[in-house]
Amino acid sequence: MTVALIALPLACAALVGFLPLGRRVAAGLGLAAVLAELVLAAVAIVNFNVGGGSQFVTDRVWIPNLIGGADVHFHVAMDGLSMFMVALTAVGVASAVWTAIRAGRDRLGLYLGLLLLLEASLVTLFTARDLVLFYTGWEVMMIALFVLMGVWGGERRRFATLQFIIYSLAGSLLMLVAIAGLAVEGHSFDLGVLAAQGRDSWWMFGAFALAFCIKAPMFPLHGWLPDAYRQSTPEVTALLSGVISKAGAYGLIRFAVPLFPATAYHWRWLFLGLGLAGLLYASLVAFRQPDARGVVAYSSVGQMNLIIIGIFVLAPGGVFSDNGLTGATFQMVNHGVVSLAAFLLIGLVELRTGTDALKSLGGLANRRPVASTVFLLAALFALAVPGSSVFISELYILIGAFGEQPLLGAAASLGIVLAAMYMLRWYSAIAHEGDGERIDAATPDLRRSELAVVVPLLLILLVLSAWPFGVMERIG
Repeated sequence: MTVALIALPLACAALVGFLPLGRRVAAGLGLAAVLAELVLAAVAIVNFNVGGGSQFVTDRVWIPNLIGGADVHFHVAMDGLSMFMVALTAVGVASAVWTAIRAGRDRLGLYLGLLLLLEASLVTLFTARDLVLFYTGWEVMMIALFVLMGVWGGERRRFATLQFIIYSLAGSLLMLVAIAGLAVEGHSFDLGVLAAQGRDSWWMFGAFALAFCIKAPMFPLHGWLPDAYRQSTPEVTALLSGVISKAGAYGLIRFAVPLFPATAYHWRWLFLGLGLAGLLYASLVAFRQPDARGVVAYSSVGQMNLIIIGIFVLAPGGVFSDNGLTGATFQMVNHGVVSLAAFLLIGLVELRTGTDALKSLGGLANRRPVASTVFLLAALFALAVPGSSVFISELYILIGAFGEQPLLGAAASLGIVLAAMYMLRWYSAIAHEGDGERIDAATPDLRRSELAVVVPLLLILLVLSAWPFGVMERIG
């Protein structure tokens, strides 16, 4: 199952991206590939044995005796966290492929091929249990993103891509050095073997944490984000926020803390402090953004820093807090779907108006009831209205934070209040102000083909809200 989830998009990426197919054939093949991936992810969730540990395991020697007698293994498996990250990836890429087809992207075959390559790399890093295999997936993900941003981005795409490359390479190269150091000392690249050895090394932990915190991103390592989110196409921005940022949080949970538990516990207050600063700073900045993408972009920074708070609420010995980790992992799923919906909705508006400036988009609700309703639902989930799945995951994080330090929990609660402020402003500025300069009576409501992108995402959030235990039990 796990191998099929990697091989399917990888094979289709080669076919769609490099064969001289027509636009219709490339679109049909790309759409068929992502829909098949969705089916495989659903089958994995249905067949997952709760309490059964890692499942759908494949372990084969890939490169023998690479460093210090350590073999590199093609070792992939899925537990609850990996499974839902794979499912989130499948949902996100399927939405992105359909949006790209609807938008009529130039060189559509190559564009869809890169999206499928991105999907294969994400599934690889979410399921890898070998450090070299994980790093391979991580770097292929970066390569696909570099091309998608640099070729199909906006007017300032070169600067945004260069900035993204510099930040990413700074983290990933240090992580590569730490992986080599672990192999020399531990004579293995296997995550389970190395985690059982339990090293206490501040520089190795720092190298892993830096790479993951840049990608999350954690304050103040978010400098690449504003330009990257604004200059990428809407569907790539949606994947950056909804899925790829979760790869950073996943790396902290799966690798950084388990490999160096004592070091993580010793440095936990640095991450808790920066996470709290990032949550409050990003929430305040989001309220002042002049464009729809900017609001959601800084909202994502704040929410990812809230997730980092949940991760680093640690007990002595680097043991995760049950409440903090449960909230953080559930919030990764919730925020991923919310971000996908928000950025794809903004992309649909940009296709109509050519802009996402809030001053130009007022009055969208007038004569457009479907768009108004969908935007309102997305905003309500983003601000964590009580009863929603987002509210539940944020509550778990706050309970974990209060358990660590009441002042930490109280301060983090302010971020929830600020989220309501900037998301209500976001919706009000788009839907209920007077008609903006780019909105008039001829601006159409959302069409059925466009609803096919966003309505499934909102339905997923409704299902998660109705049955949150179904996710939290499997992740746990």
